Amino acid sequence: MNRRRKRLPIEGLGERLTLTLTEMGHNGMCLAHHGEMVVWVSFGIPGETVVAEVADRHAHHIEARTVEVLAAAPDRVTPPCPYYGACGGCQYQHIAYDRQLELKQQVVAGQLRRIGHFKDPPVRLPLPSPEQWGYRNHARFTVGRFGDTGFVQRGTHRLIPIDECRLMHPWINQTIAELRGQVAETRALNLRFGINTGDYLIQPKLKNEAVSIPTGQPSYREKLLGRPFTVASPSFFQVNTHQAERMIELVRGYLRAAKTDLLIDAYAGVGTFSVLLAESVGRVIGLEESASSVRDARANGEGIANLEFREGKVEDVLPGLGLQPDVVLLDPPRAGCHPTVIQTLIDHPPRQLLYVSCDPATLARDLRLLVDGGFTLDLVQPVDLFPQTYHIECVSVLRWSGVPAISMTPTGLS
Repeated sequence: MNRRRKRLPIEGLGERLTLTLTEMGHNGMCLAHHGEMVVWVSFGIPGETVVAEVADRHAHHIEARTVEVLAAAPDRVTPPCPYYGACGGCQYQHIAYDRQLELKQQVVAGQLRRIGHFKDPPVRLPLPSPEQWGYRNHARFTVGRFGDTGFVQRGTHRLIPIDECRLMHPWINQTIAELRGQVAETRALNLRFGINTGDYLIQPKLKNEAVSIPTGQPSYREKLLGRPFTVASPSFFQVNTHQAERMIELVRGYLRAAKTDLLIDAYAGVGTFSVLLAESVGRVIGLEESASSVRDARANGEGIANLEFREGKVEDVLPGLGLQPDVVLLDPPRAGCHPTVIQTLIDHPPRQLLYVSCDPATLARDLRLLVDGGFTLDLVQPVDLFPQTYHIECVSVLRWSGVPAISMTPTGLS
């Protein structure tokens, strides 16, 4: 049957629309409607009336950008960064921090309702970050033809030169200022800084003799809760060190385990959770796909007798362990857990399941599968590791159905 394509209620890109913003989406954009068309608007706040310029058109929605605020929310603030809105790294600088936390709670709860079909999801207010600026210990800069450093504007190939990124630790901003104009030999620059140690890593190794700071380090050292960790250049490590420490304390406080219990740390990374939880249980097995991370994890866990790491994809290794865990900790990448991992946990359920997630949408999907499979969801505690952005980490606590509920107030959290 020949169907005529439905005409969009706008003429084209660049058109300006007057819109009322209703709620914050998981992508840091606000929801609005123009006739029957859904519009996602950047740099707005729910409840505002704005003029938004159309930036992109899709079959079922429009993307637009706030260019004028007609009726401002009381939580709107002036962004301190001169690059805000251009570089694309931040989405929330125009929102007061307390309101950022409220919106993130609403986003997580909304994803659990829409995707996970939880009628009344037990989502708590996010744990705020001690530092709202200068918290990032890791930066990847793009380098231009003449050694200028900055970020590529989202959706384009345009380099935005950056003198200072207010999310970066001062050491990173100071170092990139020293290197600016001297790094044209590379197209990208990777900097990591140990906030608790002062150690650092700069990749790649630069040949320019004018560069006075050592570069090319294969790894650097950081401490979490007083414990030293080696992190190689390819290995993942949380970008907000102090908030990562608080998240570990949170998980440790929620952990309900005996000294004889087996804990499986799936997606173990460089072993931060495995190493710091080992004293609370009888045995820890960390599972990790990245060879670099496994090497780091084994070095970081050296001397801990009840700790081991196994290399491989979690969906391949977990079903073949042949062990019944008492507690499982999941900390998957943004894509969430592989279906085989979820099914294995349902077939061989631990007494307690702790799920650390960096993506509310895949978290909602996986929690629904786990609850349908027999687990009970006790709480979801967001942790704000990424102030001024829409990103949010969550710690979810589940127990196998039939295991009695206990107090879920974490112990030992400073």
